[in-house]
Amino acid sequence: MTEYITFVQNNPLLFIGLVVVIAFIVKIEIARLTRKYNQINTNEAVQLLNKDETVVVDVREDKEVQAGIINGAKHIPLGSLSDQMSQLNNAKDKPILIYCRSGNRSSTACQKLTQLGFSDVYNLAGGIMSWESANLPIHKQ
Repeated sequence: MTEYITFVQNNPLLFIGLVVVIAFIVKIEIARLTRKYNQINTNEAVQLLNKDETVVVDVREDKEVQAGIINGAKHIPLGSLSDQMSQLNNAKDKPILIYCRSGNRSSTACQKLTQLGFSDVYNLAGGIMSWESANLPIHKQ
């Protein structure tokens, strides 16, 4: 035990770095365990899309959507999601698949929707990039 104390005393920056890394890991895991939406991959997304009532929302910006969109998706940029909630109010009890370019912005959108009472929300892990890498079809506008 004295060796550990000596190590910490001789290497305080390494010890602080270790504590910071552990704190980040704990924070990320707590967020993952307490989220109220589902994280799904492309195969699970295809199965979800095969259900007729699934609503698909693309939260990318206008310039990004020009490259292509999942067929049947509604384009609502993340920045205007709160303003355009009226487009989704009739889908509160339906499955909603949300995606962006890589899955980060869509996770924010998923959090917003679950806070607003949407019960069946899914985030496409890896976003449209994983969709395209799985050679799944996109609709060019």
